[in-house]
Amino acid sequence: MNAHAHPQQQPHVLDNPVWTALTTRQSHLAEISALARKFPADIGPIAGFEAPTRAAYESLAELYSTGGIAAICLDAPPTDLPTHWQLIECAPLLQMIWTDTKLPPPSRDFIPLGAADAPEMLALATLTKPGPFAIRTHELGDFIGIRREGQLAAMAGERMRAPGYTEVSAVCTHPDHLGHGYATGLMVEIMQRIIARGETPYLHVRSANERAIALYHRLGYIDRRLFQLTILRKV
Repeated sequence: MNAHAHPQQQPHVLDNPVWTALTTRQSHLAEISALARKFPADIGPIAGFEAPTRAAYESLAELYSTGGIAAICLDAPPTDLPTHWQLIECAPLLQMIWTDTKLPPPSRDFIPLGAADAPEMLALATLTKPGPFAIRTHELGDFIGIRREGQLAAMAGERMRAPGYTEVSAVCTHPDHLGHGYATGLMVEIMQRIIARGETPYLHVRSANERAIALYHRLGYIDRRLFQLTILRKV
C-alpha cells in the first residue's frame, strides 16, 4: 500500500478499511460476491474488494442492479473500469486516527438515536452531507444527537469497525444550530465510548473540508493516509 514500506511490512488493518470491516467485525452485514463485498443499500453505498482488479470490479457489479451506487476507497483513481460502471466522482479522502491526547468535555445534553429517529437523521445527513448515510446507517453502532425545540440539531455516531478500531462518522450540525459546539461534544462522547472499549477512534473526511480537519487536529487526530473516494454507478 505504501510505496516506501519495507517489503515484509504487513498491511495495516486500516489500509483497506471497507474490506477489513466487511471481512472481520461487520462480516455479518456483508453482501458477498467472489471478489467483492458491500453493505446493504439501506445501510449505505459503501463497498470494497481486496484489490482493485478488473475482475474485482466485475465481481462488485454482480452485487448491484442497474442504477446502483457504490462508494469505494481506493489508493488511486480507478483505471480500466469495466463497462458495467460509470464514474460519478473521485475526490481525495483523508483518513485520520486519534492519538492518546486529552479530550475536551463530552456533551451531557444528548439523546440516543435509533430507528424512530432514522428519517430525521437521514434528512439531516442529506442536508449537511457528512458522508454516505442511509435509512439504516444507525444500525452500525451508537448514534446520539441533540434536539432543540423538537428539531434534531446535531448528531454523531459509529460506522465501520476493524480489529481494535471504530470509525467516528456522521458528525454534523443543522445550519440553524451552528456555533454552539454541539457536534464536537457529541463526537467526544462517541470517542470516549470507543476508547472505553479498548479501541482507537478513526475517521474519514474529504480533504477539501479544512474546517473539519482543523477541528479533528485539535481533538488529537493525526493524518494517516490519503484515499480517493470513488463513486460509481452501475449501468
